[in-house]
Amino acid sequence: MLSYISAKEAAEKWNISQRRVAILCGENRIDGAMMVGNMWIIPSNAEKPIDKRTVRRETERKITLKPFVKWVGGKGQLIDELEKMLPSNGDKVLTKYCEPMVGGGALLFNVLSKYNFSELYISDINPELINAYNVIKENADTLIARLKEMQLNFLPMDDNGRKFFYYSVRDKFNSTQLTAETSAEKAAYFIFLNKTCFNGLYRVNRKGQFNVPMGAYKNPTICDEENLLNISGALQNVTIVCGDYSLSKKFIDKNTFVYLDPPYRPISETSGFTSYNADAFDDAEQIRLSEFIDDINSTGAKIVLSNSDPQNIDPDDRFFDDLYKSYSIRRVSACRMINSNADRRGKINELIISN
Repeated sequence: MLSYISAKEAAEKWNISQRRVAILCGENRIDGAMMVGNMWIIPSNAEKPIDKRTVRRETERKITLKPFVKWVGGKGQLIDELEKMLPSNGDKVLTKYCEPMVGGGALLFNVLSKYNFSELYISDINPELINAYNVIKENADTLIARLKEMQLNFLPMDDNGRKFFYYSVRDKFNSTQLTAETSAEKAAYFIFLNKTCFNGLYRVNRKGQFNVPMGAYKNPTICDEENLLNISGALQNVTIVCGDYSLSKKFIDKNTFVYLDPPYRPISETSGFTSYNADAFDDAEQIRLSEFIDDINSTGAKIVLSNSDPQNIDPDDRFFDDLYKSYSIRRVSACRMINSNADRRGKINELIISN
């Protein structure tokens, strides 16, 4: 006699969300599934359907792209895990890519190196970061010339000379208003400061002024000409927007892969760095983001979100488990500096949440 399991049990068995199981049932993708009352039941021997909503991976790809800035919370360590969410098989493919909190763009550049999306959309609320993306896309030659000049001046200097040069650039960056005429100049300042400041931080004070001190790098690569030119070419098909992630809703549909990488929820008193702009990304903002994800989930888009795991510190903290209880939540290992004591830094769990 054929036995059945609930959609919840199938979701746990297949490591996907209960909502995704319901969508697959509604699309007649699971043989023998049926609606009983207001719930789906599924034959216990049913196999997980191949998710065909994925973009084809290019078998021959030309160039490896790297982020052009260092960025706190960059996802370089999670690329392998995130890329698993982009399988290469399937008859119906996702044709659009959306990253509305792009930051340093580690996943974006991995995608641009390997996958063939017809439409791409990125955005961020940091106007200086988005200006740098736009200048690389539209005016890379001028940017490279400015960065080369700064690199040639800075690298031969002694420590005192470098400090004077660094803080002079920081003052110019803060005092120069971002306009169409100053866009290349400000992008050059932005990248120079990122490559030479302490730990690659981007931090501003309440007045919105960049205030990170100089780092101690012996030979920083201020101008990676080849990578910048390669990025410039790859960005020609990318829509770049400065603004809140919610603006991306009009771009997102059932053919879209969406990756959201918000400022992580602090998991210790010393790790709460969210000052990419003058406003903090607190729990209320995390909740607003979850409501946005619920909204775009209804479009049928493939959605992936990463965040910190508060259970690294407090096993009873279920903030994200409760907030995303209708989604699939995976805990993956990463190296992060979560404590001021170097002896207590190392492997921790991070969350990958998906529909």
